[in-house]
Amino acid sequence: MTQTTQRQGALNDLRVIELGQLIAGPFCGQLFADHGADVIKVEAPGAGDPLRDWGRGDIPTWWAVAGRNKRCVTADMRKPEGRDLVLALAEKADVLIENFRPGTLEKWSMGHDVLKARNPRLVLVRVSGFGQTGPYAPRAGYASVGEAMGGMRHLCGEPDRPPSRAGLSLGDTLAASFAFMGALMALKERDRSGEGQVVDSAIYEAVLAVMEATVPEYTVNGEIRGRTGAKLAGIAPSNVYPCADGDLLIAANQDSVFERLCRFMGREDWIRDPRFVDHRARGANQDLLDGLIADWTRPQKVADLEAAMIDAGVPAGRINRAPEMLADPQFAAREAIIDVPHPTIPNLKMQNVFPKLSRTPGEVAWPGAALGAHNDDVYRDLLGLDAARLDALRNAKVI
Repeated sequence: MTQTTQRQGALNDLRVIELGQLIAGPFCGQLFADHGADVIKVEAPGAGDPLRDWGRGDIPTWWAVAGRNKRCVTADMRKPEGRDLVLALAEKADVLIENFRPGTLEKWSMGHDVLKARNPRLVLVRVSGFGQTGPYAPRAGYASVGEAMGGMRHLCGEPDRPPSRAGLSLGDTLAASFAFMGALMALKERDRSGEGQVVDSAIYEAVLAVMEATVPEYTVNGEIRGRTGAKLAGIAPSNVYPCADGDLLIAANQDSVFERLCRFMGREDWIRDPRFVDHRARGANQDLLDGLIADWTRPQKVADLEAAMIDAGVPAGRINRAPEMLADPQFAAREAIIDVPHPTIPNLKMQNVFPKLSRTPGEVAWPGAALGAHNDDVYRDLLGLDAARLDALRNAKVI
């Protein structure tokens, strides 16, 4: 593997070239960068990744997270000189990530055959809506479409309303996470074979991968799962229950945990009640059981009930937003949210690096950098271009 930087993290001997934009490709690159890889983010000069302007509120903050720990360079890959720069970077890299529509790299004469000829050890990570093959491959594929076609949207929302969505781009981050895992597997295999390969991560397949037993439930039993709102059908009690000053999620669906809940509620009779005696019985009577528990929780305060559930050994948790996370002692103790200094954004806090490794933890070394901030460092120090050549590339708007 390529020796690159002295960054902290388990992957600090890897160099990654990140092409593409928006969420899936950049999130895959972020996972590498969080754990120490030297990630070189390539963007179009004068424009950059649209994520730079995304985020709620007056000050866009999404890029500060998505671009963290990455070295940012510009190169216009629609121009031969820009493509030459990227191919030269690929020669010195372990991984190249792209999330263009399939065929785009080939159109630019930068397909896998070209990259492999320049660097046989390179792992090419390709993230797209429908993968690199099949009749849907040429389609534009956003996370929302992949979530719909992979089956997730059908299950989201209330049963009497149209399919809903989570307030996050889950399809993108799932596909990026699978791409990251695939890249690590390909790098591991490269240790044996000495050759790179292509990692083909499709959004709809990443969604399908987390769809549990929905397919065999249909093929074996003819069952098609439907929308169930806040509850998971057949898993009871496990729901968000109303309190006097908010809501609390209580998950007591396992037999032994349900018994602890019953004893705390003073309803030991439920333990032997045929309607609630085991997992299947509780699932069949889910609405009844949820209603009875809601009647019990409704007059209580969230903090009191949460403390009582913890003492009773019943899993429970509040419905957190950002303010509650920032005030939560568990988040603080594990530094799950950290302060990140930024040259222009005040009070910048963001999620830390996950998962936590005991000997080689990752880090947030810097937030998302300015467009082209590392042009000189990368092109001069890594590719050996002199000042005159860099000025010529700037004047030609290649970088």
